[in-house]
Amino acid sequence: MRGRLDAIDWKILRELQGDGRMTNVELARRVGISAPPCLRRVRALEEAGIITGYRALLDAKALGQDVMAFAMVGLTSQAEADLAAFTRKVEGWPIVRESYMLSGEVDFLLKCVAPDLGTFQSFVIDELTAAPNVDSVRTTLIIRQTKNAPLVPIKA
Repeated sequence: MRGRLDAIDWKILRELQGDGRMTNVELARRVGISAPPCLRRVRALEEAGIITGYRALLDAKALGQDVMAFAMVGLTSQAEADLAAFTRKVEGWPIVRESYMLSGEVDFLLKCVAPDLGTFQSFVIDELTAAPNVDSVRTTLIIRQTKNAPLVPIKA
């Protein structure tokens, strides 16, 4: 679908990334078309899987989640069934907010958010290291986030 996006589609994507709560009428005004075709375009972008959802971005610390950490996990087996099983396990851990399968020395990088250090340590000891097929776990605490750019770059 990327090759079929025109200038209006790109404007729609840029505007919605900046403010996903704006009305269709406001979006149409900003991109220079009327509301009905704007809504059709947004729905087509959603159906094509380019727009995958809408959400509010929350401040974890303001909500009592004071510890952020990364866990680097090595598995004993990288067979597809074992990777899939670990991925399913990760999906069930609320403390894990992001998970990435990697190439190289580490198989998975997990971004974890917890209310306190004790909760994070308990998760690592009782859940993560005890999970089937886990060979090694290295953790590192995040001292400060220095960049947060969740938006996809779109040229003007």
